Amino acid sequence: MNLTVAAQGLIFNQVVEYSSEALDRVFAAVADPTRRAILEALAQKPATVTEIARPFPVSLNAISKHILVLERAGLIIREVAGREHHCRLDPAPLRKASAWLDHYRKFWDIRLDALERHIMTREKREKRSHGRSD
Repeated sequence: MNLTVAAQGLIFNQVVEYSSEALDRVFAAVADPTRRAILEALAQKPATVTEIARPFPVSLNAISKHILVLERAGLIIREVAGREHHCRLDPAPLRKASAWLDHYRKFWDIRLDALERHIMTREKREKRSHGRSD
């Protein structure tokens, strides 16, 4: 994705290289509050699927499905040891999504600052012109 904006004589050109499919999976995964809670728990420490499921009022199968969504998004890494599935957070996809959001935040900050300057200049002109006609 390439976005170029000229603002105040500056050129804002930043390429954020991140697959839109990967980004879609990350945003879809974190859209669900249960999955966000799972990520929050795994940010504290790795856990087994059973440990992850314990605080939730849903079945182990439902939590397993949530974990699968998080795993497909690359947000968690699951390792199987015998019958136990150990999960840990992989924050890299979240960092990439955050960088993508930051890229567009900067873009919109520039645009909104320019709009604000335009409005302020226009209002000043209107006040001056109204002052002359009174």
